[in-house]
Amino acid sequence: MKHREYRPLAELNITNLADISITLLVIFLITAPAMRSAIDVAIPKTTATEARPEEGIVITISKNSEVFIQDKRVSLQSFKDELKSALSTNPSQPVYLRADKDASYGVVISVVGKIKDAGVNNLGLVVEPEKIE
Repeated sequence: MKHREYRPLAELNITNLADISITLLVIFLITAPAMRSAIDVAIPKTTATEARPEEGIVITISKNSEVFIQDKRVSLQSFKDELKSALSTNPSQPVYLRADKDASYGVVISVVGKIKDAGVNNLGLVVEPEKIE
């Protein structure tokens, strides 16, 4: 019987790693659109830079002045307590305000006041970038 000598492989087989990476990429591409808010709001357009609402708490004011915290409808009376509850895990996280362009100005200002009363110092306004032609 002939004795064979085995030498170590000098190259690495990354086929399995590539398969897993491609699978994760496909899963991410399929689920990413579902991560957007389900509340339909016509956001005003501006040339200002766009905020990244996925990094903080999103407060939405709909066209008919309904107020939502992270897609959960809340009343104006309980808004401040609900916001404090949402901020309890990380009080320094940013808060983003998405308001429909046809929402009542009085409601928007009232919500901004309640956000400030809740102790939020990092408030951003979500806008849709205007296309410059």
